[in-house]
Amino acid sequence: MTAFQQYFHRRDGPHHRQDHLRGGLPAFLMSECWVDRPIRPISLRQLFFFGRTLTEERLISSANYVRSELPTRLAHRLRDMQKLPYVVVTNPHLSTVYELYYKAFETLRRVPLIKTVEENDEYCKAISGTLKEHLAVIPNLVIGVLECQDLVHPQMMEDFINTMLRARISRRVIAEQHLALTETFDSPWHFPEKKSESEFVGEVLLRCNARDIVKQSGELAQQLSRKATNSDSAIPEIKISGHLEATFPYIQSHLEYIVGELLRNSILAVMEKNHGTCSKPSPIEVLICEAPQHVVIRISDQGGGIPRDIVPYLWSFNKGPKNAARLRNLEKVPAMAATVDELQTSSARQGASNNHALPEKRRDSSLSSLSSRPPNLRLGMGLPMSRVYAEYWAGSLQLHSLEGYGVDVFLQISKLGNQNEQINTRASIDAV
Repeated sequence: MTAFQQYFHRRDGPHHRQDHLRGGLPAFLMSECWVDRPIRPISLRQLFFFGRTLTEERLISSANYVRSELPTRLAHRLRDMQKLPYVVVTNPHLSTVYELYYKAFETLRRVPLIKTVEENDEYCKAISGTLKEHLAVIPNLVIGVLECQDLVHPQMMEDFINTMLRARISRRVIAEQHLALTETFDSPWHFPEKKSESEFVGEVLLRCNARDIVKQSGELAQQLSRKATNSDSAIPEIKISGHLEATFPYIQSHLEYIVGELLRNSILAVMEKNHGTCSKPSPIEVLICEAPQHVVIRISDQGGGIPRDIVPYLWSFNKGPKNAARLRNLEKVPAMAATVDELQTSSARQGASNNHALPEKRRDSSLSSLSSRPPNLRLGMGLPMSRVYAEYWAGSLQLHSLEGYGVDVFLQISKLGNQNEQINTRASIDAV
């Protein structure tokens, strides 16, 4: 019996009350001591201002912020899983996720106050190990939710997975930001008292250019489609117009993921509509609009639109008519992570144009199997996952389909970087 299942056995059994009367919490309830602790959201502006002048004192302060936040945020999600109905607990995929989270919580909550750079280096090793162990969380989470869709109310599982994924992004953001700051501090080219002139502060790209992201993400999507079809003639052109010099602070990999998934969808739709004809495929139009508070990227295609019976399920992880096929395809993807750092693989970068090359900031590949998947390996999670990413930094993602003609997608991004990460600040089920 797993720890996840043992928790429920104890919760409903006669010994659960006795454990409390003996003055100590069972190991499975240790997370409840942390659920009362508040989560402290952070903004992109705070991330890059804090790291611009990176001293030893600031690095240690960052380490202790992460040291407090990671187990607190894990505890809230453990609590959410502990509140699931028992019939859901028996699912082996969700049980695997719980075991990974519980192990990480138990490891990270025991880390003492960090006082030196050497202690921080050891802590970074623990964080890195945890990130690698969690590569299989997303496929297990999505598969588990899909398998449980007939056991509980679908909306309950929809809310659950959205909360879990958004929280997962939040943990990886603060963990990877601190790892990047530590790498910067340890670099022989780092001068602690000098303000950094780098384009990156940790994982944050200070002047993220929408045109460059669209260009390289589009080239990658085109290359993957070209490889699948062995044809150049069927690949639609991507035209970019509007405010081409618009920049904003952002985590590059987040925007690459969203834009890459949207362009992949448009390319596939146009190719399918054009299949069997000799006509040139219609281009995909990308318009970039800059306003004082935000930037909007509109992606328009003439791929025939979305069938009416599919539209109600576009933003759902577990609803819709094609879940059996989604399950089969998800099982082919062994590991995924929420940062999507390798959306642009090395081979794709070699084939891409260097006219507007993006600055390099890459960690160990964690989503290569997803980002390089064949175009016909459809997971049914690109749009809902993209919306989770867009809303995480207080943006939005909307889609308008004209059946028989095409689709317009609008991605709105907060331009100033002053919006806090959008996460649940306490265990979602306890908050109602």
